[in-house]
Amino acid sequence: MAWAIGANDAANSMSTAVGAKAITPKQAVIIAGLLEFTGAYFFGKSVTETIRKGILDPTMITDPMVLVYGSVAALLAATIWLIVATKFGLPVSTTHSIIGGIAGYGIVYAGTAIVNWGKMGQVVLSWILSPIVGAIMAYFIFKAFTKSIFERKDPVRSARIWSPFWIGLAFVVIGTMFYIKVLHGKDLKTGVLMYGVPLGIVVFVVTYLLIKLRFPSSDPFIGVEAIFRKAQVLTSGYVALAHGANDVANAIGPVAAVYAVATMGLGGMQVPVPKWILAMGGLGIAIGVATYGYRVMETVGKKITELTNTRGFTIDFSAATVVLAASWLGLPISTTHTVVGAVIGIGLARGVKAINKDIVRDIIISWFVTVPVAGLISAAIFKLLMIVG
Repeated sequence: MAWAIGANDAANSMSTAVGAKAITPKQAVIIAGLLEFTGAYFFGKSVTETIRKGILDPTMITDPMVLVYGSVAALLAATIWLIVATKFGLPVSTTHSIIGGIAGYGIVYAGTAIVNWGKMGQVVLSWILSPIVGAIMAYFIFKAFTKSIFERKDPVRSARIWSPFWIGLAFVVIGTMFYIKVLHGKDLKTGVLMYGVPLGIVVFVVTYLLIKLRFPSSDPFIGVEAIFRKAQVLTSGYVALAHGANDVANAIGPVAAVYAVATMGLGGMQVPVPKWILAMGGLGIAIGVATYGYRVMETVGKKITELTNTRGFTIDFSAATVVLAASWLGLPISTTHTVVGAVIGIGLARGVKAINKDIVRDIIISWFVTVPVAGLISAAIFKLLMIVG
């Protein structure tokens, strides 16, 4: 499962940087692999939910073996679906895949009453909200960005002032996100004041001084792209780190549930996660990026719309901002859907013709079928396991 998450989801973090040619696919694989592993192993939560997002009512599961078989079925189902999606280069949500798998075994075991439909409604809402908000955010940030730099009388001078501003602003968001997503902090104010603002100011000053010393080119377009190429590698790296810290739970939540039943005979809602399970998750994600991540990278980075460094940076910045706002408001949001939405938003900012509509259609269809398909596969596997077991 972790391997499949790496192949499908981790590609998100690097796809914009690869698409905009800030880094080569080989570099992307090494950077993403290292950072995803670091995120998962050092910053993955030491306690995980046995049932992702509380999608099932745990009081209705009386036999701990049901949790074991169910978790295995959900893992296998999500993995199978992710591998199919990755083969076709479709970026789907790993969280949705595992939720579908869990709901699938739950319904087979105890009927539809076991599913927390309110939670399921939130998940469906996040399919719709994430890409739309991602697209709107990217559209407006990109418009503001081009206005502040490229549409001025003296673009080089504007770039010297505005580039540090935009990069600094992005790092305010990244610093805050680091506190919430990587360190799993709870208080947004602390995140902004203690991490976000100080980091943003430092990055602003450093960028400002570097550009003052040497503007990369006399051509404002080439110069600005060169500045943002460096910034993009940093933003993409951050996305990979946060992804490892958060999404490793999709692979190891069910494993931790099985482990808890096997070692302690309990099937609680929250179970401790041994470090070696986190390591397995991190390693699986890293290997997934390296061996199969290129398919989804190609779709998101190249096929939806043409990307440059400034566009890629805007996508990372927009997606990070949306995910941060969603965490703060407690809305379920899918990073995958937000990133894809942001890529579409950038395309729209350049006119509808700039988007490959066929690819977008395929991606949206794959999003809608993720939960039901994972659910059906999981239901079938669960049935089999119960008969054999």
